[in-house]
Amino acid sequence: MQDLDFNEIVGLICKEDPRYDRKAYAFLREGLDYAVKELKKKDTERAKNSLHITGAELLMGLRVYALDQFGPLAMTVLGSWGLTRCGDFGEMVFNLIEYNVFSKTDQDKKEDFAEIYTFEEAFVKPFLPKKPRNVGLSSTSR
Repeated sequence: MQDLDFNEIVGLICKEDPRYDRKAYAFLREGLDYAVKELKKKDTERAKNSLHITGAELLMGLRVYALDQFGPLAMTVLGSWGLTRCGDFGEMVFNLIEYNVFSKTDQDKKEDFAEIYTFEEAFVKPFLPKKPRNVGLSSTSR
């Protein structure tokens, strides 16, 4: 039997679990690559070995990647794909593990993707205006 490619596997997953758009899986895969590259830059000892990242490390990488790719629209884009909380990424990761696309260690579990951050604080708050300084108005204007 011929191995299925990523897009074919995502198609099968989306038929079984339609909660997340196909684009969300592509984003997850790209975000994983991004997170791994960033961790390798920071941790040269880990870079020598095959790098397995934790759920929390993946979530932090996905946050930075989403902000980089979509800016202030990150929460809107992710939401349009069915992603509204960190746990959604965990669900997708474990869907991909089930199809042997991603691997896991015995210690990895869905709970690793517990709410590390809220989407509001991760994708909206960075773009909110800072509180204005209390600047007094001059009463000398006539």
